[in-house]
Amino acid sequence: MIYSKAHVRNLAPRALAVLLLAACALPVSAAARTSRSSAVRSVTRTRQSATSVVARRASVSGVGRKARELRDAQEPRYKLDSAGDLVPDVRAEAVIVYNPETGQTIFSENANKLRSMASITKVMTAAVFLEDNPDMDREVVVERSDVRAASTTHIRAGYRLRVGDLLNLLLIASDNAAARALARISTFGAQGFIDRMNTKAIELGLTSTSYADPAGLLAANVSSALDLAKLITHVSADERIASIMRKPTYSFQTGRQTVEVHSTNQLVMRGDVDVQAGKTGFTSSAGYCLATLLKLPQGSPVAVVVLGARSNAGRFWETRHLFNWLSAKGGLGAQVSASALPVSSLPQ
Repeated sequence: MIYSKAHVRNLAPRALAVLLLAACALPVSAAARTSRSSAVRSVTRTRQSATSVVARRASVSGVGRKARELRDAQEPRYKLDSAGDLVPDVRAEAVIVYNPETGQTIFSENANKLRSMASITKVMTAAVFLEDNPDMDREVVVERSDVRAASTTHIRAGYRLRVGDLLNLLLIASDNAAARALARISTFGAQGFIDRMNTKAIELGLTSTSYADPAGLLAANVSSALDLAKLITHVSADERIASIMRKPTYSFQTGRQTVEVHSTNQLVMRGDVDVQAGKTGFTSSAGYCLATLLKLPQGSPVAVVVLGARSNAGRFWETRHLFNWLSAKGGLGAQVSASALPVSSLPQ
C-alpha cells in the first residue's frame, strides 16, 4: 500500500507511541532502556510541537477574527426607515439618540426594552452618594467585603484612601470595590443605599430602572436606553460627577504606593468626540454598553446610549456613527441628506 507524505507524517507519532508501549512490556538491557528514553523524549517533543502549532494557529485565528470585527465596527451603516428617511443601521441590541433640551428621541432601536446595564449602574451610585455632600477628604479603610469577588478593582483590603479617590475610581476605572465601599460608608448603609438608588430612580421618572447592587455586577440591575439617556443627562448637571467622567487618567496615594488608573471610556481617552459625561458597562448578560452626553459641533448637547454592542470597540464606534450621523443632519434639525454620508455605507 502506498501512503502520501501527509499520511506518513500523521502516523509517525502514533507509530512511535505503539513501539514505546511494546518495548515497555519486555525485559530490557541498559542500552535498550537508553533507547526507550530517547523514544519517550521524541514522542514528547512531537506532541509538544503539535500543541504549539495548534496554539499558534488559534492565536492567529483569534487575531484575524478581532481584526475583522474591528473593521466591521468601524464601517458606518445606514438604511431607509418606514418613512423613507436615511437612518443608522445599528449592530447593538438597543440604542437611542436623545435631545436632552426637549426630551425628544431623535433616533432609537429598542429604546424601551429592559436590559441589564452592568457598570452604568455606577452613575446612580455616584448621584446617590453625593446627595449628602460628603467630605471628599475623609479617609476610608477598604474592607475585605469591599474587594471580595469584585472582579474589576485597583484597591485591596487595608488600603487607606480618600472618599474623593473612591469616587474617581468609581467613574473613571469602573472600580467595583470602590462602589461597594462608597455604599457601605454612606449614611444609608450598604442595603439602605440600594433602596435609595431605587427610590431616586422613581423620583427621576426612570420607570424601567431597577438596582440590586451598587457596582452593576448583578444581572438584576436593569434599565432601558431611554432611561439611561435621561440619567446621564441628569448627572451631567452635577460638575462633581461630570468633571470626573471627563478625566482620561487619575492617580492616588495609599501609604507609600501610587496607583494610576485610566478611563474605560475610549471616547475620553482618544478625545475625538466632545464628551460632557459618560459611563461604560460590561457583563456577559449586558454585553458592551456605553451611555454618553456629547456636544455636537453646532454646540447642542445630545445623549447617545448604546446597549448590548458586540465588542468593546463596537460600542465606541457605534456611538461615533450615531454622533456623526446627527452632526451631518446639521445638529438636531432636518433629516440627514444622503450626500452627506459615505457612499459605501448607503443602502444598496
